[in-house]
Amino acid sequence: MTAKKKYSKEFKLDAISLVLEQGYSRAEAARSLGVNANMIGRWIKEHSTDEEQAFRGNGKLTLEQAEIRQLREEVRRLKMEKDILKKATVFFAKETR
Repeated sequence: MTAKKKYSKEFKLDAISLVLEQGYSRAEAARSLGVNANMIGRWIKEHSTDEEQAFRGNGKLTLEQAEIRQLREEVRRLKMEKDILKKATVFFAKETR
């Protein structure tokens, strides 16, 4: 099994440019670049969906994803604090009897 090739953002943008700006077909651009035509189609689709966030790379989150991660962490922390306060309430209730 061969390792999955990774292409830089610049390479992907150049491939998209061949099709969208220079009039190449996807098949022609794919042949000249040595990639699959379906891959160029996926790159074009990703680029047209969200130009700013296209080809972020691994581990680079969108603003929404980063906010969701931060909110989940905050919920986890707040639940932990609530559980500690419940246990403390039970403990002090027993002490006052």
